[in-house]
Amino acid sequence: MPEQKQADKTHIRCKVIIEVLGKPKEHVEKSLKGYVDKIKTDSELIVMNTEFADAEEKEKLWAAFAEIDLVAKGIPKLIAFCFDYMPSSIEISKPEELNMKKSTIEDFINNLQARLHDVDMIVKKLKNENDFLKKNMSAAVKNSILISLVSGNIGKETISKITGIKGEELQMFLDDLLKEKKISEDNGTYTLVRE
Repeated sequence: MPEQKQADKTHIRCKVIIEVLGKPKEHVEKSLKGYVDKIKTDSELIVMNTEFADAEEKEKLWAAFAEIDLVAKGIPKLIAFCFDYMPSSIEISKPEELNMKKSTIEDFINNLQARLHDVDMIVKKLKNENDFLKKNMSAAVKNSILISLVSGNIGKETISKITGIKGEELQMFLDDLLKEKKISEDNGTYTLVRE
């Protein structure tokens, strides 16, 4: 048993990659540096070396990463590090073999499950909020279109100028209003259907 406890305290040397994505470039670089500085304050992690790569633009966002050579004080701390800092990759260089107690594996799995449940709850909450916002935004846009038609028959380009919605995006709402029989269309001119 003491041998197994000692294995949980084995220092583990590894290289990890921490990535930050966002914009503007300066904010991404500053955030990455702050994130790495926070890692350095953890008393159960020893940062041996850090190399920062230059931020690169990727699909209108900036991506930056740092490669950190660190030592974690034990398997539980390495697992906690992964949960807390979410590295994009980790490569263990020492030791070659690791032994873990059953309780360490159980703790890892239970922590993983708890975090997955938290993430699932957040995703469901955000989906509900997103659905609510989409529904209400759609109603607001349709109301803007209907209000713009109160003064008379107008074309799509004029509706676009009044509502501030571009043509392609506007067409989706116009099609919905046509299906709902709230407006009619004749040769590119839209009219409010009066009930």
